[in-house]
Amino acid sequence: MTGATVRESVKVAGLAERTRIVRSFVGAVLGPGHPCEDDAVLLASELFGNSLRHSSSGLPGETVTVTVTACVGAVRVEVTDRSGPGVPELRQAGRDAEDGRGLWLVAGLATRWGWRRRGGRTVTWFELSRLRVLPGWEPDGQHCKNLGSDVTVPSRGFVDGRI
Repeated sequence: MTGATVRESVKVAGLAERTRIVRSFVGAVLGPGHPCEDDAVLLASELFGNSLRHSSSGLPGETVTVTVTACVGAVRVEVTDRSGPGVPELRQAGRDAEDGRGLWLVAGLATRWGWRRRGGRTVTWFELSRLRVLPGWEPDGQHCKNLGSDVTVPSRGFVDGRI
């Protein structure tokens, strides 16, 4: 990937078997060797699965849109669905529960994550960065500018590759 910022979207059927398409899409946009590729693919598939479980996008005929905005060392992934009754929030999973840990993965690996609602749709997003970005920092042609902002949930995330 060059220093340019890339933004691409794909709309997929709200079916669990489409998770493979979401993973492939995110990986293809980032390209081999992008420092955020593995985590972005994992977290995008988690948010896609949440969209199917917790929104009406998992109903027959519905869709989910995945948007990737990326540049050298950073990526923002947005997963847009038809809003369900709740909002994305961290919750404690039971000891033997088979679900309830996806957003904890997002919170633990992402630099920032959050969500917004507009017009019957929920956008859940995360950002990953392997660069130290300070407030007021401007792009120099090799790095990203701020990739966006919404309701932001605190994350430990990575700074310069460290948790």
